[in-house]
Amino acid sequence: MSKVYPLLVAKAERKGRTRQEVDHIIHWLCGYSEEDIVNALENDVSYGDFFRNAPVLNPDRALISGSICGVRVEKMEEGLMKEIRYLDKLVDELAKGKPMEKILRKKDE
Repeated sequence: MSKVYPLLVAKAERKGRTRQEVDHIIHWLCGYSEEDIVNALENDVSYGDFFRNAPVLNPDRALISGSICGVRVEKMEEGLMKEIRYLDKLVDELAKGKPMEKILRKKDE
């Protein structure tokens, strides 16, 4: 996590977004608090373990669609790589200027 997180934040910040927005996305997607993220960084938790040990994976993450690194996330098999690509996709959308309320999907109620 300590190697990937700074890259995600840098990608967002290059486009005028913030670390707090990246953290908000991680919280929405995985259920981690800001303190949990800091602990994962300080304890050098692997990126895979970060997802495998997520407190609560948001069920609305299944609404994430689109292409990341040439792969359609909605067509990927369930598993760790799909979870990683979900986060990549959301941070991409953040960096492209998409409003947070559109990035954090919700099922119509």
